[in-house]
Amino acid sequence: MAFIDTPTEPEFFEANRAPAGHVPNFVRTFAARPAVYDAWKQLNGAIKESMDLRRYELATLAAATALKSSYCSLAHGQVLADKFYTAEEVAALVDEPPNNPVDEAVMAFARKVALGADTVTQADVDGLKAVGLTDADVLDVALAAAARAFFSKTLDATGTQPDSVFNNLPDTLRTALTVGRPIYSG
Repeated sequence: MAFIDTPTEPEFFEANRAPAGHVPNFVRTFAARPAVYDAWKQLNGAIKESMDLRRYELATLAAATALKSSYCSLAHGQVLADKFYTAEEVAALVDEPPNNPVDEAVMAFARKVALGADTVTQADVDGLKAVGLTDADVLDVALAAAARAFFSKTLDATGTQPDSVFNNLPDTLRTALTVGRPIYSG
């Protein structure tokens, strides 16, 4: 499940159960640093709050797949498939740009932030503005991608595998979104 041993904290686990009732593997990893996990939830919540959910999920998926984070790709791809697209459409987003120019620009920018924020230029930002994003929208996409880098890299650095419940996703979606570590089989 992870490379590190973490405390078994029943109260922490109960407070952070997934809506489906299981304790996610990432919660087990963060049990060693509950204050960091609480800060993460606050930061991520503040970022999500200012964005359209679909745009947030697209930017997050783009960053997660660029970082080869199976955990985050599976989780956010599932949200996109549950709320906005078919499983096949989400699977295609891993390798193909969306048909919508705004979504394409958002995903390309999020990937660039995740992999090399130091290479972002004024032209990149101007490209987002050219398809209708405001300065605040650009900041939101940058925040979503940068925050995803923190979370994804923490999970991968500790060997935290995606939860076994992701095995229940449609084959096409599960295969496309497993871009790094395999899904936990235990």
